[in-house]
Amino acid sequence: MSRAAAGLARAALPILTRLDPELAHDLGLAALKTVRPLWPPLEVPAALAVSCFGLRFSHPLGLAAGFDKNGDYLDALGALGFSHIELGTVTPRPQPGNSKPRMFRIPGSCALINRMGFNNKGVDHLIAQLGKSRYRGIRGISIGKNFDTPIENAQDDYVACLRKVYAHADYIAVNVSSPNTERLRELQAGVGLQRVLGTLLEERLTLQQRVGKRVPLLIKVAPYLSVEQVSALAQEVRSVQLDGVIATNTSTDLSLLGSAPAVQERGGLSGAPLHPQSVKLIAQLRAELGAAFPIIGVGGIVTETSARETLRAGANLLQVYTGFAYRGPALLEEILRGLPA
Repeated sequence: MSRAAAGLARAALPILTRLDPELAHDLGLAALKTVRPLWPPLEVPAALAVSCFGLRFSHPLGLAAGFDKNGDYLDALGALGFSHIELGTVTPRPQPGNSKPRMFRIPGSCALINRMGFNNKGVDHLIAQLGKSRYRGIRGISIGKNFDTPIENAQDDYVACLRKVYAHADYIAVNVSSPNTERLRELQAGVGLQRVLGTLLEERLTLQQRVGKRVPLLIKVAPYLSVEQVSALAQEVRSVQLDGVIATNTSTDLSLLGSAPAVQERGGLSGAPLHPQSVKLIAQLRAELGAAFPIIGVGGIVTETSARETLRAGANLLQVYTGFAYRGPALLEEILRGLPA
């Protein structure tokens, strides 16, 4: 990072952390878009490159879904040096999400609670933005269902998104684990999961022939799954031949925060308190899925130490969200400096 860019980032973060979290997020992204020309290319040792589900990543560290839901800031975020950026979660139709306020800081814990509710401008807007982008890293797209689509028809929304994003995505993440869309997590297991995955995988065969490429499909899972649920999920993932798992989404277990005032809020917890839960689940998935199965680790990666712990648990790739919201580009540089070349 240039000195000017580093100085701007250091100056902006204390100001942004005094604002409403969602407003700060939007202003931060708008500012990043403005100062993007000041960011020189990040120099990363070639030895950090990772091959995963048929794709070549320049290094393990990417940005999790939710930070840029609509692809409006892909080039600006990409200029910081992320190897991959997961856009979305996107739905077939635009939707405003849940009512505000819907994001809350717990600064003493380097954590956030959010109940955003898949607010996004719809899949057509995202595709239009991707057509303008010059980002050369890996583009992931997270897909979900509209809040008013009955859970019994959820597969229709996922397939509608799959058809539209397929030609533009390097990989596609199936989000069935957000706590902020009513009943969505019912799709993580049993008949609901089989219906969604079966429909998507069948449609992918058609799209693969039509578009001329095979786009990897991954599933994003919640952090609180029991040993039995992890085992059942792993069996399902192997049987349908999914390409990878993203572990984990946010947690509804707000007891991890102790007595912080924000515990009274409803939503999904992310950040440092989630890290032990995430690492435990990643290790369980690695044991169930075997050494070669791709896992993206996300959840509480707020330092270089937590990044290393996630990799040791069995993750092939990493994603940050809350740590990046609190620490900015400095976190990315710290993690990359600390990774073994």
